[in-house]
Amino acid sequence: MFIGHFATGFISKKWMPHISLPVLFITVQWPDLIWPAMLLLGWESVRIEPGNTVMTPLAFDHYPYSHSLMTNLLVASLFALWALRRYRDQRVAALLFITACSHWILDFVTHRPDLPLSPGSSQMFGLGWWNIPPVAVVAELALMAAGIFIYHRTTRATGKTGVWAFWGLIAFLMIIHTGNLLGPPPPNITGIALAGNLMWLFVLWAYWIEKNRTVIK
Repeated sequence: MFIGHFATGFISKKWMPHISLPVLFITVQWPDLIWPAMLLLGWESVRIEPGNTVMTPLAFDHYPYSHSLMTNLLVASLFALWALRRYRDQRVAALLFITACSHWILDFVTHRPDLPLSPGSSQMFGLGWWNIPPVAVVAELALMAAGIFIYHRTTRATGKTGVWAFWGLIAFLMIIHTGNLLGPPPPNITGIALAGNLMWLFVLWAYWIEKNRTVIK
């Protein structure tokens, strides 16, 4: 799952319009934002294994800190506590908790059983939609289409920059998504980790978008 996570960030803007898009992107993507650093530090591991699933050549052997269910629930709770303290609104806190949990839920649907229950646990979860490409591709594209539609209906550009920044991000995400589906396997693990750290640029891009768009009242 790649663009689907960003889609949930776009969608959540409708119900939390006062929370900025970069914060929502961090909320939905935090496991993938910290995972590359975990690889570089040697705390988590992945192998390049073409055929591991039909849609990805990566075998996620060990990522208990970034992608375990218990860690995700803990971090989602921290996001919710932050929202409750900042906005004094239980509804917003609950919505942000759900938004943060969405990453694990979407990964659960697409991954083979490689998502751990908790650090140190041998119990793994995953429905394996990556082995059913038509289902996985259609579901993710539909989610992305919903995200684009909802965010576009929830906000409006304050100038041409707001238009180009938004649609430029959509185009760039779709190019990367297509490359992930059709391109060759990555050359090495270091390359995966270094490229993965560039995902923080999408957070900055979201900030640029928000500076040039406003919520429709």
